[in-house]
Amino acid sequence: MKGRSLLRLLVHVSRFGLAALFLFAVCAKLFTIRGFVANLSNLVEGRLLWPVAIAVIATEMAAALLLLLPRTARVGAALAALLLVAFAAYALYYVYVLHGEPLECGCFGGIIASQLGVATALRNLAFLVPAALVFFGLPRLRHMK
Repeated sequence: MKGRSLLRLLVHVSRFGLAALFLFAVCAKLFTIRGFVANLSNLVEGRLLWPVAIAVIATEMAAALLLLLPRTARVGAALAALLLVAFAAYALYYVYVLHGEPLECGCFGGIIASQLGVATALRNLAFLVPAALVFFGLPRLRHMK
């Protein structure tokens, strides 16, 4: 019974923590939307700026909402993991392939400063742990009933 309780706690904390992270990121981007789009101009072609900005914000919002709903939490965890890996891969691509200049990542709309690069990639990859806990832990909880 203790193992089940601990797993339940870890899954719920991971689920709601990831949802809060993505909701905070969405709100921060919306609060500083012009700055977010201006920051994207260093990474994306001009005519794609607004579509990419809207797509990023909408996808992060979708991940958060899916994580909040019990029936779709695993899909939300998978989408969150996909976003985290994509952002980490792009950060590494920007630094090591494009040899980009230091750039504010814009992950939290400039409210929390961090530069696009290895630290950003490692932070995003660390968030794969709670995503995996939700994705793999929820079915185990359902089978333990």
